[in-house]
Amino acid sequence: MRTLVDQLANYAAYHRDPRNVVTHFIGIPMIVVAVAMLLSRPVFGTLAGVALSPALAVVLASGAYYLALDRRFGLVMAALLAASLAAGQWAAAEPTAVWLAWGGGLFVVGWAIQFLGHVFEGRKPAFVDDLMGLLIGPLFLVAELAFMAGWRAPVQREIEARLQAAPRPPAGGVAAA
Repeated sequence: MRTLVDQLANYAAYHRDPRNVVTHFIGIPMIVVAVAMLLSRPVFGTLAGVALSPALAVVLASGAYYLALDRRFGLVMAALLAASLAAGQWAAAEPTAVWLAWGGGLFVVGWAIQFLGHVFEGRKPAFVDDLMGLLIGPLFLVAELAFMAGWRAPVQREIEARLQAAPRPPAGGVAAA
């Protein structure tokens, strides 16, 4: 398994333009919540007030992966995933049209914002070369917020050192994506 620094450095290489990073702070949360909403149906029952749904399985698996990468970031991600799951459960309890409008709307608009960011970047999204980018994106935002607050400076320095030593990923694919 690649380390936290491996994953974040790889993802960061595709996200050097500050405008792209800003669009990700908007688009990624929208997509995460949308996926939780869309996967919150069907419900196979409840356990302690939590709906047993595909969303729960994805949240548990993702949370376990984040915790395996890094305990502190993993705990933050687990809390954010729990909030997304709560939003998903709310949407799933609504009529189908409301559930689909919220889930589908957030998903489409979130991705549109993401792709706009990659137009600024002039680079294709990280997930085009590595599907793990879809899972690392939300973690990247948590790490960026921590770095902005002055936390986890050794992790930030190691990522920056790797970015300085490695060439940027190839351009292309943005207009077609």
